Amino acid sequence: YEAARDAAMQIAAINPLYLSQEVVPAEDLEKEKNIIIAQIKEDPKNASKPDAIIEKMVGGKINKFYEQNCLLQQEFVKDDSFKVGAYLESKGVKLINFVRFEKGEGLEKKEDNFADEVASMIK
Repeated sequence: YEAARDAAMQIAAINPLYLSQEVVPAEDLEKEKNIIIAQIKEDPKNASKPDAIIEKMVGGKINKFYEQNCLLQQEFVKDDSFKVGAYLESKGVKLINFVRFEKGEGLEKKEDNFADEVASMIK
């Protein structure tokens, strides 16, 4: 029970997008790589570096992306000496999936057209 509650608190607080790096869609990963490569090449310090070095830099930044966006690779907020996956494993828990709801998400807001409202009041 405690491990499940801790995992739920981690999800609510840190808002991971994916369970683990294995489930990150290929198109999301490719998009992230393209952004990273563009950032590296725009930096004057890195523009002249060989492609092999840039590839290693991309790999490091992709690992950082996983640590920020994949629940099981995130540092555990209650004890940063653990990753969430290692913490859950130490408690004998295997997390298969999660769904995060945000307050107000999915609610449609009524949109009034102020000009129409004024016009109807004048009539």
